[in-house]
Amino acid sequence: MTDYELRKSRALGMGGPRKLAARRNAGLLNARERMALLFDDGAFHEAGLFAASERAEDRDRTPADGKVLGFGAVDGRQVAAVSNDLTVMGASSSTVNGRKIAYAKKMASANGLPLVFLGESSGGRIPDNMGARGMGASAWDSQQYARIRETPWASAVLGPAFGSSAWYTCLSDFAVMRKGAILAVASPRVTAQAIGQDIDPEELGGSEMHARKSGLIDQVVDTDEEAIAAIRTFLSYLPSHAGEQPPRVASIAPKVDPEMLGTIVPENRARVYDMRKVLDALVDADSFFPLKQRFAQNLVTGLARLDGRTVGIIANNPMHKGGALDYDACSKAINLLVLCDSFNVPVVQLVDQPGFLVGMEGELRGMPAKIMSNIQALQMASVPKLSVVLRKTYGAAFVNMGGGANSDEFILWDRAEASFMDPGIAVNIVHGVSARDDPEQFKSLHASLSADSSPFELAGMFSAQAVITPEKTRSHLIRALELHNRAPTGGLGKRRLANWPYA
Repeated sequence: MTDYELRKSRALGMGGPRKLAARRNAGLLNARERMALLFDDGAFHEAGLFAASERAEDRDRTPADGKVLGFGAVDGRQVAAVSNDLTVMGASSSTVNGRKIAYAKKMASANGLPLVFLGESSGGRIPDNMGARGMGASAWDSQQYARIRETPWASAVLGPAFGSSAWYTCLSDFAVMRKGAILAVASPRVTAQAIGQDIDPEELGGSEMHARKSGLIDQVVDTDEEAIAAIRTFLSYLPSHAGEQPPRVASIAPKVDPEMLGTIVPENRARVYDMRKVLDALVDADSFFPLKQRFAQNLVTGLARLDGRTVGIIANNPMHKGGALDYDACSKAINLLVLCDSFNVPVVQLVDQPGFLVGMEGELRGMPAKIMSNIQALQMASVPKLSVVLRKTYGAAFVNMGGGANSDEFILWDRAEASFMDPGIAVNIVHGVSARDDPEQFKSLHASLSADSSPFELAGMFSAQAVITPEKTRSHLIRALELHNRAPTGGLGKRRLANWPYA
């Protein structure tokens, strides 16, 4: 065996047969198997195969220095990817593999390639990073955590993800997590020592915590295979880079006949319904790709296709908290707006909201500032924005959901209402009359305030561009997308949210 063949064999052998067998027996793919699953068959072009630790004593036991880097086709389009190899020193971060990540980012940016991170790492490598010289050696790339969203990024958390695996997950546009994986600043062992108490890994950074509470994870899956399939699907909705429009596919009829929309949404505002059933009658069949589905369930967000075009969806869901906007819902809306504005994706808002959810919890978290951030993100977003009010839009949240000239088209169903608050509540607050104490006077005052809330009043001021019947919603949106096509710029937005911070 030649020296080249020997070195190549060692590099491809990763952490050795024993560690690879242990992963196989646990039902986990290794770093290279994950790459093979991500890329189309035979499409992988590796860079850095012969990389190794800078420390002489570790060079023979750090094949590829714990991170596999390469390029290849995903559904025929070129993509860059980094796959962490936990069998090599826990895929810990070092100066050399930091250079590999930097190279992947640079090539993705220069060549217009989406970037995928398959995350699983133990954090910074000790003793490489210890001491002042270790810290100095790790700081050679001053822009390693700067993100201006030139190309889409997607991350999968497929095991322990500490240090750089956590950072790049949070920097990504889409993050999927396998059940049983952990995402945190530091490992449970390090955290336990730091705070002097035992830590449950699931509570520290498990998939349920991140999906429901932190909102850092967009989807949770059971297997590595499902995680990689989710990334491939996510990328299919987006352009390869910010200088082009998303790919358009053949139009497919919705799963449910749009004629049923008037039935799906009850006229009685006291009755709830699932907004996802509305989507079944609006978007192309089976095209809705939910984001942060378990987080802030009072708002539905995701990507979908409408007549074959990619659109971003922001929709109140009356099934949860009446569809009212709270702190987390505003954060969720901002996240979707940033994604869409960065990559030229039109936004469709489906509105049925009673206002902001008031209370001590939101105020303590800084709810007024989050409301303003949501409004600013909506106003700065330069892609086409279409808003449809199905039943009601009340209060200052009217603006957050596209009212007040914050949409290219503001559209209302013929039975919708727009007002500062629910007419029934307004009668009680303004006139001090309740339905129980004086039913006749309440009914009269309610009718007066309800008439003022008519969609035709808003359209009469040209503060709405259209009033439509429910069954016309899909066809109207398709026509509106054809009109609001940003033709002078080739369908591209101004990307004013491309460097929006993540917090």
